[in-house]
This record gives sequence, C-alpha cells and structure tokens, in this order.
Amino acid sequence: MIIFLLPYFSGGGAERVTLNLLIELHNRGHLVEIIVFNRGGPLLSMLPNDISIHSIDKRSLKHSIIPLVKKLRQLNPKVIFSTLGYINIALLLVRWFLPRKTKIWIREANLPSISLPNNSYSKLMTFLYKSLYRKADKLICTSKRMKYEFISDFLVPKSIIEILPNPVDVDKIRTSFLPVKRFDKGGVCYVASGRLTFQKGFDRLLFWFSKLENKNSTLVILGDGSLKDELIRESELLGLQDIVNFIGFCDNPWQWYAGADVFLLPSRWEGMPNSALEALACGTLVIATEESGGIAEITTRNQGEITITTGSRQFIQAMNKIKIKEKSAKFDSLLPEAYTQENVVSIFKEWLDKT
Repeated sequence: MIIFLLPYFSGGGAERVTLNLLIELHNRGHLVEIIVFNRGGPLLSMLPNDISIHSIDKRSLKHSIIPLVKKLRQLNPKVIFSTLGYINIALLLVRWFLPRKTKIWIREANLPSISLPNNSYSKLMTFLYKSLYRKADKLICTSKRMKYEFISDFLVPKSIIEILPNPVDVDKIRTSFLPVKRFDKGGVCYVASGRLTFQKGFDRLLFWFSKLENKNSTLVILGDGSLKDELIRESELLGLQDIVNFIGFCDNPWQWYAGADVFLLPSRWEGMPNSALEALACGTLVIATEESGGIAEITTRNQGEITITTGSRQFIQAMNKIKIKEKSAKFDSLLPEAYTQENVVSIFKEWLDKT
C-alpha cells in the first residue's frame, strides 16, 4: 500500500500533483490511500469514490501528529508520500515510531534557496532541512536546479535524490478547455493563476500590468487566498477595476488558459509551477520571473514559448510584445512529452517496483 499525505484538499499545485499521481496509480491497479488532516478543500471532487480517505479531523499539524502516527502504524504502508515541507519534516522527526519497513518519500514543492528565507521560521526550517532531509528514503525534486541545491547546500546524498517532472493530464486538459473563455476588450488577454499570497507575486503583477502600452488589454486572475481583498483594493487604486477580473477558484482553469494570449507567472519563488505547465498544454505562451523555479529548464520545440525575465522592466517589455491570437487558429500542446501524466507515473511505478 502507498499512503499519500496532505493537510487537506486545497487547490494548490503541490496538492494537484499529489492527487494526479495517486489517481493514475490507482487506475493502474496499485493500492493507494490518502490521509488528510481535514477533508475540506475544492480538490476533494477529483478523487474517485473507491479510493479510501482517512481524515484525522484536526485543524493543524501540531494536533495531528499523534493520531497520524497511530493511523500509519495501523495501515502499515509500504511507502508514505508527502510533498509539503513542514509535513516532510514532521514525518522524518517521528519516523522511529513508524513501521520499520515503511519508506518515506518526500517531494519538495519549492526551491529552498528562495522559499526558506521567506519562511516565518527561516533559521529553524533551514536547520531542520539540513538535519532531516538527508534521512528520507527518497527526496524527489522537480528540477536539476533544485537537486543541485540539496546536494551542495544541504548535503543530501545524491543516492536518495530523484528528479520527477510534474504529471500533467494533457488529454483531460485539452478535452476540457472548449469552449474557451476570454475576458476581451479589444486588447491582449492575459491570464494568471495561483493562491493569492505574497509568494505568487500578484501584487507586483498588478503594478506591471498598469504600465502596459495597450490600455485595452485585460487580465484574469484565477485563485483565492488571504490577499484577495487587498489585491482587489490595489487594482482599484491603480484604476484597473474594469480590466482586471478576479475569478476566484475555478474547477476548469484551462478554459481561461486556452482563451488567453499568454499566461503570466509573477511568482517570488516556486518549485515547478503546475499552472504554467498546464497553460503550455493548452498551447498558450508563458512569461515567468527568473525566481519561478525550474520552469526555465523546460525545453520546447520552438523558441519563445517560455520567456524568463529578470526584473520588472523585462517582465513589462515581454508583456508588451505579446500579440493577439488568431481566433480561428488551433494551438497544439507546447508541453514536452516528459511532463505527460503517463510518462511521469511510469517512472514513479518503476521506483515502486524496485522498493
């Protein structure tokens, strides 16, 4: 049995990656189950009804540790898979209380060199990463850059590190994005997506968008988060309220990705941004900040499909260069084969077979 571990079914990229892996392994006949601290969250609907969900019914990690250990000892899984840093650390701290033969596979969702300095407990988290991550049975990274950071800065042995692309269900995305949605006022249509938090950089995106040459351009922002009200106020202060549309969480963001002329990724730090990969699967160009994790490592067939920018000026310049899509055109997926769900799950399955 493989146990996947999440706090709850929130709409983040790390959660979506976890559920994509779980569902596809289930479809291939593996016994997979999931433990959550709480059953809430918009992605719960992704799960097939025949996958067992074990809810601890707690609101925080602190109150979840003891019941989590009890549940894991009861289930006695072959592998535990976790992808959020603070939960990874908790698992490694209590591993002596878990069944001896159970392997702990942790996946890192963000580049540690950028994410840890921005953590509220930066020094403590850095110490715990250096002390504990090397004790995992497998550390899964999303990019070469992340792998090198863990080897050089955290002294994690090469032998336990693997690189696994994010699994993207290209077929599902491309059958779901029609009819496309487009917030159009005669200019270029931009789209961005993610949790409305400091990490994702939507505050600076609004400022950059206000500097565009084409004032008929529009911006759609998908997602919810703690900064939603603040961002709406900022858009009003910048005079953007008629051309910026906050959609909230969306079950089918791909309609907006496909309908836009370009996908914008203004993040302050990332690992491998799932939303940008899905935009590429929709045939939509991507503009990203250089802090946006491993997105720069993606090689595509043609130049210009992914633009990596350094600083505000370059991001604005890249936005100004975007042309409006031809309405009659059909855009093939721009996502490399390595990121397709079938390929990624095959790699994961090979690891399981060797365990």
